[in-house]
Order: sequence, then structure tokens, then C-alpha cells
Amino acid sequence: MSLLSCRANTDRACAYFREVQPDPFSELHYHTPYELLVAVVLSAQCTDVRVNQVTPALFARFPNPKSLAEATAEDIYPYIASCSYPNAKAKYLAGIGARLVADFAGEVPDTREALESLPGVGHKSASVVLSIAFGVPALAVDTHVHRVAARMGLTSHARTPEETEKQLTQNIPREDWSRAHHWLILHGRYICVARKPKCAACPFVNWCPQIGL
Repeated sequence: MSLLSCRANTDRACAYFREVQPDPFSELHYHTPYELLVAVVLSAQCTDVRVNQVTPALFARFPNPKSLAEATAEDIYPYIASCSYPNAKAKYLAGIGARLVADFAGEVPDTREALESLPGVGHKSASVVLSIAFGVPALAVDTHVHRVAARMGLTSHARTPEETEKQLTQNIPREDWSRAHHWLILHGRYICVARKPKCAACPFVNWCPQIGL
């Protein structure tokens, strides 16, 4: 697929989403940047539904970076045991608490460099926190976004999330980057699902290149 076709498809998709979903939002439950950061770390290779099930008790026990900094991975583990990779994530969270207190005065930093310096926080996770908590334009690419963008012809031969992000941010206006992250994630979760996409229910059925493949 040509880059020109990708641009046209992206324009069509964004025009639709702007009209029907002008204010999309994260399905993770949180109240503060700290809670969002923790939830995002837990959401790696785990559903938002599962994360939302474990975070109420987790946040009741560790309501702020200071309380998390005072905990060990062993203290944290029982609260997140039902998430994927709980051992690693418990260590990440303990490390995040310690770093936030030691290096950032107990506050979640609002720059990419600082966020990506935290344990367990990569490029995608930093993009989510920046865009949702701080209103910084960023287009986080997870497996849903990567898959949907390829299927819908919004990207061309993008083999990695990084390539997908590069192509999408070239074709989507900067002011829509954060919204586009939610648009494509939600479309991927409920319509353009991984194994059996619900093409009959898709608003893009008339032009999506996936149809007929």
C-alpha cells in the first residue's frame, strides 16, 4: 500500500472518530498521575479489566509514592498476583516508589526522559502517562494500535510499534495524537479484534483494505 493511500485512509478514520468519539478516555481507573503510572505499568501484557480489579486494594494499601517506596516487592506482590508477570511488576513498582521519592520529590515527572528512567516504564508507557496525565501530545502504540493500523491501511509495512508510531504521527495532526491512541485501542478491543474481526459491525467496511483478504 502506498504512503498516499495510508494518508487518505488515516484522514477518513480520524474524520469519523472526531465526529463519533470526540472525547475518548482511558479504560484504566485512576485519580492521580501516580495511580495512572502504576496502572499503566500493571497493564503491560494484561487487560485493563484485570488491572482495574486489583488496583482498588493496591491503592488503598499504597496510596502514594511514599507508601510505595517504603514497601518491598514481597509486600506488593499479593496485591497484584493475578496480573501477568507479578514478580517482575512488584519489583518495578517498589523501584518506582523509591525513585519517585528519592529523585522527584514524591511526584510523577512530566517529561519523557524522566519517565523512561523509571523501572518498568518504556516508551509506550511513558507516552500514555504524558498524554493522559499531563496533556502532552503523544501517540502510544500497543498491540491493538499496531494491528489496527496495519489492517486498516493506516500504515505501510510497519514491522514494529516504533515504525507504526512514526507513520501515524506523520499523518495524524499533533492535536489528535492522544485521542488517536484511544480511538485505535478501543476499535481494536471491540471491533477489529485479533482473531475474528467484526467487519460487519465496522464503520470502515466500505473502504478498509482488510475486507476481502
